[in-house]
Amino acid sequence: MGKKALTKTQINQIIRLRERGHSLPEIRRITSRGSGTVFKYIRGIKILPKFEELWKNKRKSSVFRMIREQKKAKDQAKKLIKNIGKKEKVLIAACLYWAEGAKRDFNLTNTDPSLIKTFISCLEELGVKKERLSINLRIYEDLDREKACNFWSKIVGIPKEKIMYVDVLRGKKKGKLKYGMCRVRVTKGAYFFKLLNNLAEIIKTNTVAPVV
Repeated sequence: MGKKALTKTQINQIIRLRERGHSLPEIRRITSRGSGTVFKYIRGIKILPKFEELWKNKRKSSVFRMIREQKKAKDQAKKLIKNIGKKEKVLIAACLYWAEGAKRDFNLTNTDPSLIKTFISCLEELGVKKERLSINLRIYEDLDREKACNFWSKIVGIPKEKIMYVDVLRGKKKGKLKYGMCRVRVTKGAYFFKLLNNLAEIIKTNTVAPVV
């Protein structure tokens, strides 16, 4: 059964808390309500003038905390990974393919150019030459086909002639997918396909507890 609807008293409590400068997490904690419910009722509610200074100070504190946490996370990341060598790249390739790769033949599809470039760089550590790469594109009808081809050929580092085909889909996605989706294929890549899958199995064996 779904949750009971809020009473008028409960809704008014949420609104009053917002008017007095309480943040969404604070209201959620005080009322024991979910973020979606709280946001629904505080959206558009203005902070009362006498609580504006409190609200501004909270926002500043939140920004400073976010900056501090970002720096801490960045420093920790640098300590955890000081260098990325061949072994690390091989593991990255295996994990990327495990997450994004096809299961029956050797190809990987994604919209993120950085992910595609990282995957190709890692494949090079396994001995995959650029000459063995080809790409297929999937774009929406409102995207510029020529720009998409130029963009992905540059990202992958291969001539546009090695774009096997461009699949144009109906609909408009320009705001979300500026250059569409790129599928990277490795020709005669059966060995590397098996290698990545076996690497993924080793990773799973060593990191995932068996299901009882």
